[in-house]
Amino acid sequence: MADTGASGPYPLAEPGLWVERVGSRVFLAGTPALFLDRDGTINVDTGYPDDPAKMVLRDGIVPVIAAANRSNIPVVVVTNQSGIARGYFGWKEFAAVNGRVLELLADGDAFVDMVLACAYHEAGSGPLAVADHPMRKPNPGMLFEAQKRLGADLKRSLIVGDKPADMQAGQRAGLPLGWLVDGVGSKQPGFEVLPLRNLDELDGLVGAIEALGSRLS
Repeated sequence: MADTGASGPYPLAEPGLWVERVGSRVFLAGTPALFLDRDGTINVDTGYPDDPAKMVLRDGIVPVIAAANRSNIPVVVVTNQSGIARGYFGWKEFAAVNGRVLELLADGDAFVDMVLACAYHEAGSGPLAVADHPMRKPNPGMLFEAQKRLGADLKRSLIVGDKPADMQAGQRAGLPLGWLVDGVGSKQPGFEVLPLRNLDELDGLVGAIEALGSRLS
């Protein structure tokens, strides 16, 4: 169904789930993906972002996404947006902010291939008032949705985020590695979290993406 707001319709797979295919790049089935949280990972976190003019990219994120682009690895944004459920803003504002983030990336020749956003939250109202929705991180639903639509190999995919919930979603989806922005590393069965705090660690992430790409050629 679609939200037919002033600038709608929007790509809503259901009332609280935005699924947008960006661009027309084609990927072979079984290609690993790069999953990224948005607020606090791609752009500087402003709380509940509703103003595109306030969007600023985090330092170092453009080379990460560009490395995946060069390696023909799909780049997928997976973002919780409880501000919509809480009534702070709507899909119209989300669309404007997200569009601005994509524009800023494009200015650096970096591109996203899919955007998924989950607006469900227990503090919401109406159809968005759902506790522990399978699409809301730390649940892995958005990653599974991207896998279904892109044919991605989750067992070789990577995730980058700024919250433990991002890492938990990656682990629950069967990913082997995650990078936690401004966090600390840890190891769990079948899943390793690496910190992303400085240039050396950023170079390590870019190297891991390039290594994945080299195995595709």
